[in-house]
Amino acid sequence: MTIGFIGLGKMGANMTKRLVEAGHKVLAYDPNPDARITAANGGVETYESRSALLVALEQQIVWLMIPPEYVDDELDALLDEVNDDAIVIDGGNSDYRLSIKRAARAAERNVAFIDIGTSGGILGPERGYAMMVGGDKNSVKKLNPILNDLAPTDGWDYFGPSGSGHFVKMAHNAIEYGLMQSYAEGYQLLKDGPFKDIDLAAAASVWQNGSIIQSLLNQLATKTLTKNPKLDGIDGIVAESGETRWALEVADKHDVTLPAIKAAFQARLDSQDGQINFATKLVAALRNQFGGHDLNEGSKQ
Repeated sequence: MTIGFIGLGKMGANMTKRLVEAGHKVLAYDPNPDARITAANGGVETYESRSALLVALEQQIVWLMIPPEYVDDELDALLDEVNDDAIVIDGGNSDYRLSIKRAARAAERNVAFIDIGTSGGILGPERGYAMMVGGDKNSVKKLNPILNDLAPTDGWDYFGPSGSGHFVKMAHNAIEYGLMQSYAEGYQLLKDGPFKDIDLAAAASVWQNGSIIQSLLNQLATKTLTKNPKLDGIDGIVAESGETRWALEVADKHDVTLPAIKAAFQARLDSQDGQINFATKLVAALRNQFGGHDLNEGSKQ
């Protein structure tokens, strides 16, 4: 199958790599020439403009893998150029409420807008990506070959009308916040509790082999604590990407209480105000392990 990609950052580049390796033809545009060169070396056909990419696509299926703040401008530009039967996919971390509006705007031009919440980070090329899909069901069916090869077995599903994919991904990220904070606080308790010099990496390894709390996150914690038990060189300031903020807004509107997730979100805000500790350092380290996020967010402030 042939598909176009716009956005060759960490996620986009890795996804195109996985698709090429699965035998798909991937055409891509990114304004960064270095990103285009790297992708081309991996078998992706790259173009220097959006227009050139669209001309090259016989069937205009375009996957956006760009930061959410640029989606509206990119969609408007695409709607000025694509054919009536085009499919535009937003695979980034967009607010589901905006995805509903974007789908309606695209429908006015007879274009299908599909929202796909994508999880997997920098681990995705090998493990595959979990994908939560919303939008026109008939258009989604056309994407099955792509989705089947991007995801591991049972790693994607269709959740309903426009916005539902990004809504499920929003809840996923809110859960992620709570889980990461719980792990981080537990390890801090081991570190600062009544027994000194507990081997955190050893505890992590035991927990990862047969315990109820074993998980991918704890596997990454084991790796982190084995390599850097004191978390040296990590400032402990943790950014928030927006989705958990949106989840808390939606929960408040619908009278749903999320105390654990709210506390985890607040811990990130507090870290940005200087309230850093071993737990916030571990959260930062975990974000780096699965997402490639900067270990020292404070250095950019």
